[in-house]
Formats: sequence, C-alpha cells, structure tokens
Amino acid sequence: MEITGKLQQILPEQRGSGKNGEWVKQGFVIETGDTYPKKVCITVWGDKIDLKSFTMGEKVVASIDVESREFNGKWYTDVKAWKVVKAGGDSGEGDIAPPGVTNQDYSDDDLPF
Repeated sequence: MEITGKLQQILPEQRGSGKNGEWVKQGFVIETGDTYPKKVCITVWGDKIDLKSFTMGEKVVASIDVESREFNGKWYTDVKAWKVVKAGGDSGEGDIAPPGVTNQDYSDDDLPF
C-alpha cells in the first residue's frame, strides 16, 4: 500500500533493546493532499531508510504496511514504512512502462503492446 503527502515533521530517533536484540525506530508525519487533508504518523524500523535526506514540506511517497494487534482487550494500529521516496523524483517511481522497459523507449505515437 502507498500513501502520498507532504512531510510535516520528523520525530526523534528511538533506540532500545529487547529479547531479539537492539532496535531503532523513527517516526515521521505526512499530510495527505486530499479534499480533507489527514495527518498520518508513520514509523520506520531499523536504519534502512534515512529520513535525514528529506526536507520539511517535501512531497513523499511511503510504501507502508498497516497492522493492528490486540493487547489486554484493546486494539493498537501501527503504520510501518518499508520504503520512502521523493514524489516525482528521478527514482523511476510512477513510470507507466512495462517492467524492464523505460518510458524513453517509446515515442508519443508508439504503443507498448
């Protein structure tokens, strides 16, 4: 699942240790560009995504997993990102060409099939 929005805040990094060893996580808040904008706090686990490379107000696309779990009769929901990219960047995200083929391989009147 993907969510797109403007980066509003990067939260402080948190570190700790548990039964599975050391862990690190960091949260960030984006605001969607819907008719009624929503703010969503997303968590990044580990050090695979460097949030320092993003700037406030920048539009980003986060690939996320949403998961709920029950604890003592109450439900808690986590939104975890496994990939974050700048929206509209040169990362190739959003290309419409078939896999393995770049959009530059087509002229305006060529069809990909």
